[in-house]
Amino acid sequence: MGFLSLIKGGLSKTRSALLNEFKGIVGAGKITDETLETLEEHLIKADVGVEAAFILTDALREEALGKSLTNEEVISIMRSEAERLLSNPPPLELKNSPHVILIIGVNGAGKTTTIGKLAARFKKEGKKVLIAAGDTFRAAAIDQLEVWAERAGAELVKHQEASDPAAVAYDACAAAKARGSDVLLIDTAGRLHNKDHLMEELKKMVRVIQKHDPSYPHDIWLVIDGNTGQNTISQTKVFHQSFPLTGLVVTKLDGTARGGSVLSISSSLQIPIRWIGVGEQIDQLVPFEKEEYIEALFEDALSSD
Repeated sequence: MGFLSLIKGGLSKTRSALLNEFKGIVGAGKITDETLETLEEHLIKADVGVEAAFILTDALREEALGKSLTNEEVISIMRSEAERLLSNPPPLELKNSPHVILIIGVNGAGKTTTIGKLAARFKKEGKKVLIAAGDTFRAAAIDQLEVWAERAGAELVKHQEASDPAAVAYDACAAAKARGSDVLLIDTAGRLHNKDHLMEELKKMVRVIQKHDPSYPHDIWLVIDGNTGQNTISQTKVFHQSFPLTGLVVTKLDGTARGGSVLSISSSLQIPIRWIGVGEQIDQLVPFEKEEYIEALFEDALSSD
């Protein structure tokens, strides 16, 4: 299945939530302020975010107020504005050997699954991948990651449960250098963004691996659950204050009607969206591409169920 088909399937609930009521909202005559307020409320309920909802309806107000437009014309205006809000991430260049990527996020966001899927993608590209089992506190986390590593064909560095995660990361860096790994993916325990002692633990991990090389980690990717909608904005801002995030991974978009939150994330934060998760299978983590996302969100909008 192609990337576009995967994304279309994954965003079907979001597409329906965003667009199914358009006939009732904008198909009853001229576009008025009342029409736009109703549409704005609908967009916010669909969790595209308050800021993004204002931007989309402001674009309609400028181009459509007082006019009688078809649903297709209204959607075309919104699609153009959504394209303006989004941007493609810069190309991912794995120039370093190993290229060290630290994966962080809150509990339940899908970090371990994401690492398995990333490992599989890099392996498919011919890269030698090593995974560090840095989540040493969650029960069975190491076992879970070991299963994913085996499925992806990646090597794994692990310690016993309750070990110091910084020590795991340090040993993994040494192993990656010794084994000639192209990519090192470091898992971390889930942590709430507002728990200072947990954030300090992550900072310790960074300091420890920098003893190998001051440039480590080359990337820090935050995994965020697409189901949390607007809560992701505040979470991400706090993480970004503590760490120079170089990318976001938005997971679980297949099970939610809140995929529109990507619009708000992109408009509110200057952090590239690198990957989106649109299913449980190992190949259902896809690179974020603005054009494909927009097409998946708006194409066949009026026929969505």
